[in-house]
Amino acid sequence: MLSSPGVMACSRTCSRILGLSLGTTALFAAGANTVLLFPNWDVSYLLRGLIGRQAMLGSGLWGGGLMVLIAATLISLTGWRYGCFSESGPCQSMLTALLSSSLAFLGALICFITSGVALKDGPLCMFDASSFNQMQAWKYGYPFKDLHNRNYLYDRSLWNSVCLEPSKAVIWHVSFFSTLLCISLLQILLVVIHFINSFLGLFCSLCEK
Repeated sequence: MLSSPGVMACSRTCSRILGLSLGTTALFAAGANTVLLFPNWDVSYLLRGLIGRQAMLGSGLWGGGLMVLIAATLISLTGWRYGCFSESGPCQSMLTALLSSSLAFLGALICFITSGVALKDGPLCMFDASSFNQMQAWKYGYPFKDLHNRNYLYDRSLWNSVCLEPSKAVIWHVSFFSTLLCISLLQILLVVIHFINSFLGLFCSLCEK
């Protein structure tokens, strides 16, 4: 059975791994959200303001990206006991863990919810509005929000027949928002593990004393 110092060392090692993992996922989240701003690698849609509201919200940049990255930095500093964290006691470490966990959880949750809503609404694209009993023939909008009896995520025949511009708009939208959804879910899982790890570290420290 591990002694308390051994458990503490294991807890710090776990924090280092979790900090690195969260930091990596934050960079991937920021990258995925950035790509969503340039459909088909074309900057003209961003310049014309023809980017979906969820992509423009940028939750993958500041939520699953920056907020999680800051939390990951705090977790890593605690694990490596660097700088002002070199002499931190168990209670200070737990306070830092609570702060970093809350920050990362909030950022990941915002990114998760935004990605889910984006997948539900579908992409912003040019479509034939006359097929939806509207006067204007061609316009930009969210055509899949009006398909109440058909779910475009499961009916792939709609992917190339509804959106006319950008080309492959649905594939681009689904691919990268699904990536953001999975990344944010992984981040939430890592945050939960970090909180449990920090609690065990605090408990063992108090027992040792």
